[in-house]
Amino acid sequence: MTATPDLSTPRLASPDLLRSVFRRHAAGVAVITAQGDEGPVGFTATSLASVSAEPPMISFGIGTGASSWPTISRTDHVGVHILGEHQRELATTFARSGADRFGEPTTWREGPEGVPVLDGVLAWLVCRIVTRVPAGDHRIVLAEVVLGDPAGAGRPLLYHQGSFGGLRE
Repeated sequence: MTATPDLSTPRLASPDLLRSVFRRHAAGVAVITAQGDEGPVGFTATSLASVSAEPPMISFGIGTGASSWPTISRTDHVGVHILGEHQRELATTFARSGADRFGEPTTWREGPEGVPVLDGVLAWLVCRIVTRVPAGDHRIVLAEVVLGDPAGAGRPLLYHQGSFGGLRE
């Protein structure tokens, strides 16, 4: 059963309204990585989307105040990692400000184009950034898929109501 919208007391658009609505939207969890001058950077993203099949393109959003933004704003390539439900700790590490994201227990290796590739993920891609589109306090990054591997095992990690979880059957 769905709720009937209460149109008598609509709430004006605000960051809090947007956050409240999107807490109800379950999203897949990805980690975006890049190699910077000071070493690897990365962050947890729930904004990953498939944009085009021909050419194969993806998009994700990143805040301009994020610690990874300076590197993402300059780099040519990024790694995109789809996390499994067994990787809640990894998602939390890459979402936490000030965390040593590439230290123990994170396992990774240098991949194509120098992009950090995380171990044990459901799937990963290396993508070439095509453009960065201003969108309020964020940028929407559009990137063309260069190569990847969809062969990881497991079930996807989801983000819903402010926490990481898995699918229920």
